[in-house]
Amino acid sequence: MAERTAVLNIVGLTSRILGEDTPNLSAAAKRGGVVRIRPVLPAVTCTAQSTYLTGLSPSGHGCVANGWYDRELEEHQFWKQSNHLVRGRKLWETLRERRPGFTCAKLFWWYNMYSSADWSITPRPIYCADGRKVFDIYTQPMGMREEIKSDIGEFPFPAFWGPMAGIASSEWIARAAEWIEERHRPDLSLVYLPHLDYNLQRLGPDDPKLREDVRAIDRVAGALIDGYSKRGVRTVVLSEYGITAVRRSISLNRAFRAKGWITIKEELGRELLDCGASRVFAIADHQVAHVYVKEASMIATAKAEMERMEGVARVLDADAQRREGIDHERSGDLVAYASEDAWFNYYYWNDDSKAPDFARCVDIHRKYGYDPVELFVNPSITFPKARVALKLLRKALGFRMLMDLIPLDPSLVRGSHGTCPADTRDWPILIGTGGGDKDERISATQVHDRLLDACLGRV
Repeated sequence: MAERTAVLNIVGLTSRILGEDTPNLSAAAKRGGVVRIRPVLPAVTCTAQSTYLTGLSPSGHGCVANGWYDRELEEHQFWKQSNHLVRGRKLWETLRERRPGFTCAKLFWWYNMYSSADWSITPRPIYCADGRKVFDIYTQPMGMREEIKSDIGEFPFPAFWGPMAGIASSEWIARAAEWIEERHRPDLSLVYLPHLDYNLQRLGPDDPKLREDVRAIDRVAGALIDGYSKRGVRTVVLSEYGITAVRRSISLNRAFRAKGWITIKEELGRELLDCGASRVFAIADHQVAHVYVKEASMIATAKAEMERMEGVARVLDADAQRREGIDHERSGDLVAYASEDAWFNYYYWNDDSKAPDFARCVDIHRKYGYDPVELFVNPSITFPKARVALKLLRKALGFRMLMDLIPLDPSLVRGSHGTCPADTRDWPILIGTGGGDKDERISATQVHDRLLDACLGRV
C-alpha cells in the first residue's frame, strides 16, 4: 500500500549522537529501525543528496563536491542551484512513473531551482545592481514566496549560514514543511534541517555544549514527526555525513604557490588567485580537494607533492577516480582526501594584508573553496555587535559597506567531514525503513531504493 512520506534530512546526525538528548529521534529509531550508511565520497552536502535522490555515484550524477572548476569558463563554481546539474532520474520522477499524480515538495534540499518537484523552497538572496545583497527565498510556484512569508514570516537568513547560524533557520524550515503539508498534502516531503552542522564544525563533536544543539534539533524533529503522524504521513529520518574532530588544516594552494605553480593577480592592493593562468591549483571542500592541472606532464609531480604533505591521506589519479566512482568532467585531474583529523582550506596568500576583500566576509560563491571559518566572528574585533549595527546603518543610508567580520584563522574550526570516518558510529544513518541490527550497514547508493520502497509502502 502506497504511503505519503516525509524525509527529514538532519545534517550531521549519527548513531553516536542518538541517546538521552534525543528522546524523539531515539523513539523513531526504536519504532522504525536504524541502519548506518557508508557515506558516498566525498561526504559533502551536494554529493550526498544527489546520490540519495538518484541512486548514482558522483560519476553518474556529476555532483563531485559542493563546488568544482569549469574548464571552459575558467571559473570556479560553488553552491550552484539549478537542478539540471544533477544528472539521472530523481526519486520523485521514478515515483511518478509508478504512481500517476504523485507529488513532491522539496524544502531546502540543494539543487532546488528549476527541478521537476511540485513545490520548492530554497534560500536565494536578491543581488542588486548597486552591490546590495537582500536576503530572500526562491519558491516554485513563484507566487508561493510572498504567500508563505506573509503567513510564517521572513526566512531568518543569517541563521542559515555565517556567525549567527543557529536553530532559527531549522525552525523556520520546519514551519514551512507544516505549511506545505496543510495546504498541499504532498506525497513526498523532503525537509532539510541543518542545525547540527553549525556547532559540530565550530566546537567539534566532543564539546559538551553540543548537548543543547542536539536537544534543540530533537525538539524540532519531534514536533514534525508528531504532526506528520497525526496526518497519516510516514516519517523517515536521514543524514548526509558524520562530523569528526579535526586539529589541523591544510593549505594546498599555498604549497602550490611555493612551487611557483599558481598565478596571482593583484587588484587594488589585494591578491586574487588566477585559476585560468595557474598550472596547478585546488578547489577545497571540507576534507576533499579537486586539484586541476594544466599540463598532463605535471600530474604525477603534483600527486607526489601532495602525497608528501602532512595531513593528506590519499590522492586519486584518473584510474583511482574511476575505481571509486568519482571520475567526471567536473572532477579535478587529481582528487585529494585529508586525514580524518584534518581539512583543506582554500587560502593561497602568504600575507593576510593581501587577502582578497571577500576573505573576511561570508561569501560562499567567490571563494575558491568552502570556508567553515565563516561560522566565526573575528575574535580580535571589540564590540562586534556594535560594529555590525554601524555597518547596517551605513547600508540603510545607502552607503557601500563591507561586512568584513570573518577571521583568517583556520585553527578555529574543530569539526569537519568529507572522508569516511573509521568508526561506523560516525557514519550517517537512516531511520524508519527497517533494520534492527545495531551494526547493519548499507551504501549511500542504496538509500535511494530504501526511500523508494518507503514511499511505495514496501518496507
